[in-house]
Amino acid sequence: MPQPTPPDDSRVTLLDADAVDRVLARMAREIVERNEGTEGLVLLGIRRRGVELAERIRSSMEAEEGRAIPAGALDITLYRDDLGTVGPRPIIGESDLPLEGVDDRTVVIIDDVLFTGRTSRAAMNELMDWGRPRRILLCVLVDRGGRELPIQPDIVGRQVGALPNQIVEVLVPEEDGRLAVELITRAPEAR
Repeated sequence: MPQPTPPDDSRVTLLDADAVDRVLARMAREIVERNEGTEGLVLLGIRRRGVELAERIRSSMEAEEGRAIPAGALDITLYRDDLGTVGPRPIIGESDLPLEGVDDRTVVIIDDVLFTGRTSRAAMNELMDWGRPRRILLCVLVDRGGRELPIQPDIVGRQVGALPNQIVEVLVPEEDGRLAVELITRAPEAR
């Protein structure tokens, strides 16, 4: 007798491309307000999708403020607390900090989704190896809740109450061919 085919995972679009752009523009304005301008500001996206989001936020800020804003990327692979479970050959990317550095600057760490807080903690640990910022702001497109560490974002694009069997996925054109935020509900495992 053939086994029944399990149902597929379901996907719901939470934010389409236009909505993501509007949210990122709002987040850019909030960063400028919190910093009282762009002086001494550095944007650092967490690889992978945080880098693309940081670039979109940076473009919006530069268009509004009329001045260049230093930006870069953090690769947290070696700072993960689960590196041993990733496998024997983790893919390590390159961190790329602006020439201005991070000392005595307001550094905005930008990520796609905040869940347990472990990625944000790893990013802050890496950042502190590069220098001593005056202030760190954590900026996330989506806060899905479910923290395991006492880390809270300063700037949030959208809060989503996701269940344990759900995944919030941010899609960016550079990696995925389109811009969106989707909620994926995993189908129950067949017994």
